Amino acid sequence: MQKIWRVLVGSKQVQIQRFHRWRKHPLGLPIAVFVGLLVVSGALLSLLTHTHHSVAFHPDTSYIAIISYDHQQQTVPTNEPTVGALLDKLAIPLGSRDRVEPSLTTAIDQDNFRINIYRAVPITITDGGAITTTYSAAATPRSIVADAGLSLYAEDSVSSEPAQNLVSQQAIGERIIINRAVPVTLNDYGTLLTLRTHARTVKDLLADKGIQLKPADTVIPALSTPITPNTQVFVARKGTKIVTETQAIPAPVQTVTDNSLSFGTSATRQQGSVGAQVLTYQVNIVNGVEVSRTLLQTVVTVQPVPQIVARGQAVSIPADKQAVMAQAGISAGDYKYVDYIASHEGGWCPTKVQGTHNCPGYMTAADVPSHGGYGIFQATPGSKMASAGSDWVTSAVTQIRWATGYATGRYGSWEGAYNHWTANHNW
Repeated sequence: MQKIWRVLVGSKQVQIQRFHRWRKHPLGLPIAVFVGLLVVSGALLSLLTHTHHSVAFHPDTSYIAIISYDHQQQTVPTNEPTVGALLDKLAIPLGSRDRVEPSLTTAIDQDNFRINIYRAVPITITDGGAITTTYSAAATPRSIVADAGLSLYAEDSVSSEPAQNLVSQQAIGERIIINRAVPVTLNDYGTLLTLRTHARTVKDLLADKGIQLKPADTVIPALSTPITPNTQVFVARKGTKIVTETQAIPAPVQTVTDNSLSFGTSATRQQGSVGAQVLTYQVNIVNGVEVSRTLLQTVVTVQPVPQIVARGQAVSIPADKQAVMAQAGISAGDYKYVDYIASHEGGWCPTKVQGTHNCPGYMTAADVPSHGGYGIFQATPGSKMASAGSDWVTSAVTQIRWATGYATGRYGSWEGAYNHWTANHNW
């Protein structure tokens, strides 16, 4: 024990002697100061680097899906490519008339992706004296009728109401009522038109179709004549050359917002169809040559049916990605636009090379291809992001800062960039 103690004391004395000799050395103090500054600089650099990259996040190698069905909500991580593939994997049964929003072929390409399953319910369709009982989960009365396989003209009106009395109405669940438009034939200045209408009289028919009579026009039968199925109406003008032109009427698109669908996704709830209209012109001819024409009237022969599209509005961005966007200076109101484009371009992977499916954990500038997209926003070439910072190869913050300049410079704002992306699937 005493031997060990003498060794320890001797070692300590040797260290003290070395320290005194180093202190007396003419370069001892400058070297000590230099070493100390190196240590402090290294610590500060480490702190700054840590501060710049203090916010960490995970690229989208998998997603969280939120599925609502049968009065329950299921949240699951998934790598499945589409809605249909995920539901198959989870063994969630679907009836032939159940409705899934978004559609089964929709790609799962963002986190907290919402899927809604609507189960078919009993429906009774009253079509004049005919009653059809079926099941449907369609979103609109017209879609329910189409789902049941019944033909429907554009001019037919369809309404819905809850069934009140099973015996008197012969209905269970929701009741759909079809009010059929009657067919009529209109001979408009020699042009034969087949129409459908809810008009009660010939006068109402002409008003319904936008036909304005001129003083020289004659109408058969009289304007007060009631309209019945296959009524024939003649509008004529003597001594005038008439030509007609048929034009298509595009189906209008009605957009509704839905907070149960993820932001950026959509679902078609009613298929639209184009309409048709006939333009009638009075032609002026001089020496056998047409010199002018005057539009007499426009008759809509087939009403267009609007297409109804639901647009998702639910925003649920993971906290780690929100933190990265905040550090890059993105305003909270733009988070949804940035997240949507990042999810669809590079899957939130700062080292994503265009055409590859993996997200490398480490890349250098030499590894980045000189052509093709790179990074979270698939900048082409990736090296252009160097303008936002020297750490552009791997830094999500730097890449987002660069993308902000690109989005505002080219599209005016992140919202403008999002609108362009959804319309063109690129930016």
